[in-house]
Order: sequence, then structure tokens, then C-alpha cells
Amino acid sequence: MYKNLDNTRLNAILAKEQARYEEYKAMNLKLDMSRGKPCKEQLDLSMEMLDCINSKSNLVRGVDYRNYGLADGIPELKELFGKLLGGLCKDEIIVAYNASLNLMYDTIQRAMQFGILGGKPWNKEEKLKWLCPVPGYDRHFAITELFGFEMINVPCDENGPDMDMIEELVKDPAVKGIWCVPKYSNPMGIIYSDEVVRRLASLKPSAKDFRIMWDNAYMVHSLYGQDELLDIYAEAKKCGNEDIVYMFGSTSKVTFSGAGVAFMAGSKANMDDARKYMSKQSIGPDKVSQLMHAAYFNSVESIYAHMEKHAAILRPKFEAVLEILEEEFWNTGIATWNKPRGGYFISCFLAEGTAKRTVALAKEAGVVFTGAGATYPYKNDPNDSNVRIAPTLPPMEELITAMRIFCCCAKVAYLEKITQ
Repeated sequence: MYKNLDNTRLNAILAKEQARYEEYKAMNLKLDMSRGKPCKEQLDLSMEMLDCINSKSNLVRGVDYRNYGLADGIPELKELFGKLLGGLCKDEIIVAYNASLNLMYDTIQRAMQFGILGGKPWNKEEKLKWLCPVPGYDRHFAITELFGFEMINVPCDENGPDMDMIEELVKDPAVKGIWCVPKYSNPMGIIYSDEVVRRLASLKPSAKDFRIMWDNAYMVHSLYGQDELLDIYAEAKKCGNEDIVYMFGSTSKVTFSGAGVAFMAGSKANMDDARKYMSKQSIGPDKVSQLMHAAYFNSVESIYAHMEKHAAILRPKFEAVLEILEEEFWNTGIATWNKPRGGYFISCFLAEGTAKRTVALAKEAGVVFTGAGATYPYKNDPNDSNVRIAPTLPPMEELITAMRIFCCCAKVAYLEKITQ
């Protein structure tokens, strides 16, 4: 452990790491580890989907899919996603847009302007608060920050967010919702435990329009076989609480990130409420793209088989990152990290007060990571320790180089701090 060494030894190690760092800087690299994007090989997996629709295809199926209409999505895809989610009926699901972030943003926007299920519009409330499991997804936090919510950090462990804290906080009627990424969470890779899911599903908040934003973005993105996540909607139904949850997902990291399809799901009352306003917003989604996806994935099993191909590409990358972290940080006491079974990220906790310095050093050496603090509301990590690592996009050689630089920078940042 570095903290057990005397200053003479620590300064010698610092000098060695600084020399190593200068060698990396001299390489004039330009590497991007900042976002969880699929790599080219993953995108190539879906190229055959483009052959599912051509000029000879039947695009008139009661409704002409080339024309306006079917504002909440084509029946083929609603049925497929409904099965994927555990057996939802067509009235409990909406398929629209190419990304679920659009649906989440619009859901908050509608609640702000029109309220939920006839309730008071949120923009007429004196105070708005939102629960944010941390570390979490920066784009979630950006939405609730934009609309003026006071965001409240809720710590997570390997089972999910602190439910004792949540159950106490929802007694405040100003608390209107919570962000959740329940499976292979961004960035921790957590799978919410059955107990956490049941307690969330049975919440009785003071605010009747409190909603769980259940962003199941990585529901099929396993690395080592599909792990089970308890069905929150089924659990909520058991206690007459089905209106409490909005579920979201997409094929953004399944097929093409810029040309996928997204869905939202929940109770018929919630979905009908959304449809009422969406019908004013659009005359219909891109049904041709939806049909292409439905033709390519004609069953839930075919989705899982496709995702096994993704896993074969990503497993070596995740394992390489974990091996480097283990090797570089062994017996230093500098860092801890999660070992996810799926998803797109590895979450690394560095020594307190060193994350920003580490990321800045890496950038100067030509490697861009997600900004330190981004995984917390207002980009304010109170411990300045968390860094989100995204192994998916870079080729293996670049990934290995980027991770060596990251570890070197973390050591320099830590040793600078403790030898001052």
C-alpha cells in the first residue's frame, strides 16, 4: 500500500510515473474513451437488417407503413417488445423515435406542462425534487437539471439504491420521481436485487404523481449470459401500484445507434395519457424502420442470439480493462472498481480528491475520458473520485494504451497529493 511507504520511496515512485507520463505525452495520441458507443464491429453485426426491406417488400399491412398513421408504433414491434418485457399488451407500450432519451425527455416535459393523469402541472409546483442514484447517467441528470429540479443524491451498493433513504425521501410531496438504470447500470454495472425492485414497486409516495423512470437501457446487453431482473411492472401490479412506473428501452446499442427504435411502456392509463399529447406532436413515427427491425428480429430469442454476438466482441475488451486495473493498482490502495456482467461501463473509484486531476492529465496525454463528476448531479462528485470507463468503442490496441495512460495518470495524481 502506497500510504505505508515513507516520503523518500513515494517520491521515487512519483518520479518514475512522471517519466512514464512524459513518454506517453510524446506519443501525440488522440484516443476517445468518453462515451459508451458501439464499435464498428458491433455496428457491422446489423448490416443484414438493411436487406430485410426493399422495393419488393410488402409495406401495406392494413395500414400503409410508408404513410402517416400508427402514432404509437407498428403492431409487429409492439408485440415483440411486449414479449421482451414480460408479456405486455399493445395498450401498455408505445414505440416511437430512434432513442429512448427522446421519450424520457418528452415524458418529463409533458408532466411539467400538463401534469400526469389530470394532476397539477409540475411547472406550477412551488418546489420540485428528484431522486438520483449515484453514480449515474449524466444525460438523465441533465434533463432534470434543465427543468429546475433539486436533485438529491441516493447512494448505491451492489443491490441498487439505498431503499431506506428513498422510502424516507418520498414522504416529501415535492419529490416527483427517481431515475433508475436497473440492469448493468450506468456506470456501476449493478443489477437491482429482487428486494430493491419490490420495494420500489410498492412505494407509496406523498406525491400521487411520483414516477419511477425505469431506463432499462442494457436489459439484453450481457457479457456472460442473460442475468435475471425482477419485473417491476408485474410487482407494481400485485400491489395496485402499476401507475408508478414508466419503462424505457431502445435498440440504440443493439442495431444502429443513430437509426434504432425506442419504446416506453407502463399502465394503460399512463400510456393513454402519453398518447393524448403525442398525437398532437406527431402524425406517426418511422414505420419503415420499425418494420425493418421487426423483420430482422422475429422473436425474443433472435434478439438474445444477436446480443451474444455483441458479447463476443465486448468480453475481451472488458476483461483487458479489468486485467490492467488489477495489474497497475495491485497493492497500491489507489483505486477500486466494479466487475460488471454486462452493460457498457466500468466504474472506477480513485483516491478522494484525485479524479479531476487524473482526467485532466489523461487529456493532456491525448486520451479523453468522461469528465470527472459527470456521473453525479450538477457534475459535482462530492468526493472527486469516480471516473466512468467506456471500453466499447476503441480497438483493442488503443484501449490497452488508453488504460495504461489512465493508470499512470491516477498514480501521478495520487502521489502528487500525498507527497505535498
